[in-house]
Amino acid sequence: MGAYARASGVCARGCLDSAGPWTMSRALRPPLPPLCFFLLLLAAAGARAGGYETCPTVQPNMLNVHLLPHTHDDVGWLKTVDQYFYGIKNDIQHAGVQYILDSVISALLADPTRRFIYVEIAFFSRWWHQQTNATQEVVRDLVRQGRLEFANGGWVMNDEAATHYGAIVDQMTLGLRFLEDTFGNDGRPRVAWHIDPFGHSREQASLFAQMGFDGFFFGRLDYQDKWVRMQKLEMEQVWRASTSLKPPTADLFTGVLPNGYNPPRNLCWDVLCVDQPLVEDPRSPEYNAKELVDYFLNVATAQQAKGSSVHVLYSTPACYLWELNKANLTWSVKHDDFFPYADGPHQFWTGYFSSRPALKRYERLSYNFLQVCNQLEALVGLAANVGPYGSGDSAPLNEAMAVLQHHDAVSGTSRQHVANDYARQLAAGWGPCEVLLSNALARLRGFKDHFTFCQQLNISICPLSQTAARFQVIVYNPLGRKVNWMVRLPVSEGVFVVKDPNGRTVPSDVVIFPSSDSQAHPPELLFSASLPALGFSTYSVAQVPRWKPQARAPQPIPRRSWSPALTIENEHIRATFDPDTGLLMEIMNMNQQLLLPVRQTFFWYNASIGDNESDQASGAYIFRPNQQKPLPVSRWAQIHLVKTPLVQEVHQNFSAWCSQVVRLYPGQRHLELEWSVGPIPVGDTWGKEVISRFDTPLETKGRFYTDSNGREILERRRDYRPTWKLNQTEPVAGNYYPVNTRIYITDGNMQLTVLTDRSQGGSSLRDGSLELMVHRRLLKDDGRGVSEPLMENGSGAWVRGRHLVLLDTAQAAAAGHRLLAEQEVLAPQVVLAPGGGAAYNLGAPPRTQFSGLRRDLPPSVHLLTLASWGPEMVLLRLEHQFAVGEDSGRNLSAPVTLNLRDLFSTFTITRLQETTLVANQLREAASRLKWTTNTGPTPHQTPYQLDPANITLEPMEIRTFLASVQWKEVDG
Repeated sequence: MGAYARASGVCARGCLDSAGPWTMSRALRPPLPPLCFFLLLLAAAGARAGGYETCPTVQPNMLNVHLLPHTHDDVGWLKTVDQYFYGIKNDIQHAGVQYILDSVISALLADPTRRFIYVEIAFFSRWWHQQTNATQEVVRDLVRQGRLEFANGGWVMNDEAATHYGAIVDQMTLGLRFLEDTFGNDGRPRVAWHIDPFGHSREQASLFAQMGFDGFFFGRLDYQDKWVRMQKLEMEQVWRASTSLKPPTADLFTGVLPNGYNPPRNLCWDVLCVDQPLVEDPRSPEYNAKELVDYFLNVATAQQAKGSSVHVLYSTPACYLWELNKANLTWSVKHDDFFPYADGPHQFWTGYFSSRPALKRYERLSYNFLQVCNQLEALVGLAANVGPYGSGDSAPLNEAMAVLQHHDAVSGTSRQHVANDYARQLAAGWGPCEVLLSNALARLRGFKDHFTFCQQLNISICPLSQTAARFQVIVYNPLGRKVNWMVRLPVSEGVFVVKDPNGRTVPSDVVIFPSSDSQAHPPELLFSASLPALGFSTYSVAQVPRWKPQARAPQPIPRRSWSPALTIENEHIRATFDPDTGLLMEIMNMNQQLLLPVRQTFFWYNASIGDNESDQASGAYIFRPNQQKPLPVSRWAQIHLVKTPLVQEVHQNFSAWCSQVVRLYPGQRHLELEWSVGPIPVGDTWGKEVISRFDTPLETKGRFYTDSNGREILERRRDYRPTWKLNQTEPVAGNYYPVNTRIYITDGNMQLTVLTDRSQGGSSLRDGSLELMVHRRLLKDDGRGVSEPLMENGSGAWVRGRHLVLLDTAQAAAAGHRLLAEQEVLAPQVVLAPGGGAAYNLGAPPRTQFSGLRRDLPPSVHLLTLASWGPEMVLLRLEHQFAVGEDSGRNLSAPVTLNLRDLFSTFTITRLQETTLVANQLREAASRLKWTTNTGPTPHQTPYQLDPANITLEPMEIRTFLASVQWKEVDG
């Protein structure tokens, strides 16, 4: 997020150690190379490990001070990605990445002792492709010598709060593959490096460990946590980042940088810094070399005995880590995470968990579409890339999605024009994937048609279904198990007949919505689609001519105090609404005979613009309400009821800018709440932060639970931190946590879980209560560098989303929320066609149904990745999606064994190699540095064996494979 740091230093975005936001120059100025920050280490002798052979020599019995020259290059923030790379719009921020890299190479060549690290491969790969062959060889040689070292190596330095683990893995894989292809093993980073993200998740550390990193360094740490750690000398420790994976699988050595990403005070010599330059001529009246050297030594020896002999060297994070490892020390262990982050008493960075909800949803939808694109590219092979619809390609969307993981992108913390550019990149990536899907579907279905991708179904717009008298609906299921999915399509009024892949008529309904605006709320056709694993079903839709419309219109429900309670129900759930207020008041799980009073409605926090305690305002990063108690959007809702054989809905209207549909389908075990919020009115000069809140009588003892990047669950406790005594200064914002896919409360017997369709901030601010922030619109900047209030006047002003509510026993709840979250993230993809297309191959019969698997995967196994990796090779990731102790009475936490030999229907695996999580090392050859912890020795890992017919997954384990494949002829 910080302003661009350049080769000669770094920048601050409200850092405590800086006077204000800094920007750094685009060029080194020899003979004073970058002095970004330093770490302290007492050197110890030891042997060299693989990948560390090029590290500089340290001096035994001296204090070795490692200077780590680096640059921090935001992949979009105040300027767009292209503006930063080319150095455009320098009136906004003086930054041009291409010039940084040019000057770094020159400076490295000028002095063989210099070293430099680079991180953001989105920029480096672009720069690399613009270089001459001669320059590329020079750079390869610098990398080979270890003087230009890559840290982290992802496409971006991703956010850790609003990112889904699948997208994190994808963007890291993209960057690390570029380094592997370009530099081989010399370019493989040994250290993960997150110096700017605003809080750090446990799952991120677990993923880094599984990617093969030896250590992890980050910059931002809660100000109270940092003070305690500095007193205890615990700025470095081993992070045990999973409660399911056996140590040391998810163990990661982790260090907190002493100055964030800044050099120490008074030691910044960038052209835009104001620190005094070094004057070495003793004849000059400005001579200050001795004073600066003494100051530097005092800083370096601040935590050492005075009088230590000091050896200063240019180094890298990996080389510093290697020296720490050789010291053979014993380290403490951390089990929780680093959320929420605050850089001052009233400055909690918990607003960005919810900022720009429309962009957060677009990113999540794009993740879904990318996985569909990847899967069909892998299942069909070259015919998906080159076919009757042109050249299809997954790469543009893959790169756009990688950019969106940047810590100022999906986080919602960029300027508005940059957020617009992020959306532009996603949209540009969808196009080549739509061509790929068209080629693949034509190949698999056996005939060509004019495929239509209705990207605005969330606002009931789809021109083909709204104008055609007959059309086909192809529904693709990206999950490895069968799914029943309710299809909803906007149509014109009338009666429709829907037929399944076998030509049998299936039940359908047309529902009219409670609005006089038929264009904004057209009738919708509903029917349930049965979808095979990793495959599609084709349904045909035809309007019945000259029939009188039989559409179901919703009935308004008058508000009378004597009215009986209003209910919607199916065979599993009953939801009851208060007739006086129109609000949800009770949920019943009829299978378990669980009854829970639940009151759900919308509130808003009045955003602070500063007060007597602090001038801190709410903004894109910071959440700070001006009072603890939120205000209700309305104390009651006008309601309309819809009941048909295929759906039961209560339409609630709270205000002109806030409404909701509470919905139940047959067979559904959860309650769906589809909310619409915006544009949030701010004409009263009050910024508003809108929440959906669920209040129950559950005795939760201050505890609630949130997911970590969509995977493992962490317990949260109100006004509490596991590793230090919290001085709580913001009772609302200081208890907010990132919710990537779910949040729940439980009394040990009954559990209420709410799943989200995008990342949001959430909390439980009193026992039995649970809230999620759905939208924010603010009138003042929060002083963290953006210098622009979070207003969202464009398409992001009005947002629609869904919360899925599950009520179950605490023991059985995991089976529900794990499988439902999987289905929500990878929902079926709907593609329309008018029908009547030509045969793909003459004589080939058409196919109306297809599965890419010969057998369904077990419910505990998730197909995380199926993607093309090159000619006749695919990347495959299989994941056990249950944690230890989540058996739910169905043994879902038990290890599961798969046979991959004949799992896929369109290709045969001829060779299988297992790799680390990001596919840049063979698993059998991968090794990591070992660390001694104060919890005792870690168990020895079992000898590695690979049998494609016997692949076992332990709880929460992800196994990654590169498979050589031979595609089969597709029948039809």
